[in-house]
Amino acid sequence: MIHLPAPFYLASKSPRRKKLLKQININFKSLNVDLIEEVLDGEHPIKTVKRLSAHKMLIAEKKIKNGIILTADTIVVLKGQIIGKPKDKKDAEKILKFLSGNTHYVYTGFAITNLLNNKRIVDYEKTAVTFHKLSVEMIKDYIETGSPMDKAGAYGIQDDFGAVFVKKINGSYYNVVGLPLSKVYNSILSIL
Repeated sequence: MIHLPAPFYLASKSPRRKKLLKQININFKSLNVDLIEEVLDGEHPIKTVKRLSAHKMLIAEKKIKNGIILTADTIVVLKGQIIGKPKDKKDAEKILKFLSGNTHYVYTGFAITNLLNNKRIVDYEKTAVTFHKLSVEMIKDYIETGSPMDKAGAYGIQDDFGAVFVKKINGSYYNVVGLPLSKVYNSILSIL
C-alpha cells in the first residue's frame, strides 16, 4: 500500500477509475475538471491522450494548492479513426458495428502531479482488443442497457454483457477499463 504524504485527488468523473483506485487501496477525493475533449485532425492517438490528460491537469492544478493529482483520458482507435463516447443510441450502434469483428486499440493517457515537490509524469498505455462478430440484436440489446453511453468505444469490457464482445486482448486489461493500474501505481511511487 502507498503511504501518501498529502491528499490524493482524482480529477475524473469516471466511476470505473474511482473503483480501480479503491482496488489498489488509494484513498482519494474526487475533483471535477470540465474540459471539452477536442480531438485534432491528424494527431496521433498517443499525443491526443497525453495532451488531454495534461490539459485536464492544468485545470486541476488551479483548484488544488497542496496534494497529488491524477487525471486521465481514454480513447479507442480503429483503422486510424479516433472513437470517443457515443453522442446517442444511434451513434453507439454505429460504433459497435464498426468495432464488430475487428481489432481496435485502447489508449489511456494519464498525468500525475505532486504539488509538494513539483514532480510530474505524463504517460500512456496502449492495449489491443479484438471483438467477435456481433449480431445486430446483441448490439441493440446492449445499447438498451444504457451502459455504452458514457464509455469511449461504446462498450465496457468489465460490463456483464459488454464482456462477451471481446474475443481477446493483448496488453493491460485495466487500461481498457479506464486506467492502466500497474503503470499508474508505479508512477505515483516515482513522484513521492
